[in-house]
Amino acid sequence: MAADQITFPVIDLAKLNTEERKTTMEMIKDACENWGFFELMNHGISKELLDTVERLTKEHYEKCMEQMFKEMVASKGLEAVQSEINDLDWESTFFIRHLPISNMSEIPDLDQDYRDAMKEFVKELENLAEQLLDLLCENLGLEKGYLKKAFYGSKGPTFGTKVSNYPACPKPELIKGLRAHTDAGGLILLFQDDKVSGLQLLKDGQWIDVPPMRHSIVINLGDQLEVITNGKYKSVVHRVIAQSDGTRMSIASFYNPGSDAVIFPAPALVEEAAADEKNQAVLYPKFVFEDYMKLYAGLKFQAKEPRFEAMKAMESAVNVGPIATV
Repeated sequence: MAADQITFPVIDLAKLNTEERKTTMEMIKDACENWGFFELMNHGISKELLDTVERLTKEHYEKCMEQMFKEMVASKGLEAVQSEINDLDWESTFFIRHLPISNMSEIPDLDQDYRDAMKEFVKELENLAEQLLDLLCENLGLEKGYLKKAFYGSKGPTFGTKVSNYPACPKPELIKGLRAHTDAGGLILLFQDDKVSGLQLLKDGQWIDVPPMRHSIVINLGDQLEVITNGKYKSVVHRVIAQSDGTRMSIASFYNPGSDAVIFPAPALVEEAAADEKNQAVLYPKFVFEDYMKLYAGLKFQAKEPRFEAMKAMESAVNVGPIATV
């Protein structure tokens, strides 16, 4: 099927409270099984808050980061490149950690109104992430709360936000905004620019645009959900294409396992796979999330399969009891 004939999954979350709940749950299930990505409308985060966060993010970039980015480009001679650049991304970013302990107050140059808006925004996103994890549990036949508990570790989940701007690029065919990769963590919630596109995912060997839609939140699944679902849901390779016009804003929040959480395929899904003679029962290793992240740090832009294999080689050292969901 040609890329322009593929319809990217857009899900109206408000329909969960109507007679269309079953259809909506089916759409979420299909998106998780066949896309690894979907876009949410009517997700419960107010449009006013989204507009405020967008405005303040763009103002912060212009005031505090744009000049730094221009200096970096000039110092590396990137305006004049003649061949493809494979070791650099055309993006300006900063990171905020929210859980288990926030570092928002330590980040310089954030105006108080921006801090306040971000604090409110990420609290809403945290609630949305936990709601979505329970919807995934329902579709997977896991008991409610299983995925949240699987992520919990001893101090609760890790939650953080990468705020990115992708400025107009003079040579977008030679420099990627962000190189192709899968996300290492759990559930990713993205608030992206609705005017400047650039995010693409790889589906059936073709790059598909993730449509920029006003007030939507894009969801994608990370490597940890692939492991816990024993491959039923998969993390998907995606990238950002640099654009020659306009600056694209991207606010990606990562709801990840705690650093000491032990990640392994849900036993119920392993049993299900074992009952199907075409499948191997356990496809994935058992590991501590922090160990995976250490490995990922150096291999982010490479295939995920060797990462899983490396974790398999280490797994005899990991000891784990059953996950209590009560």
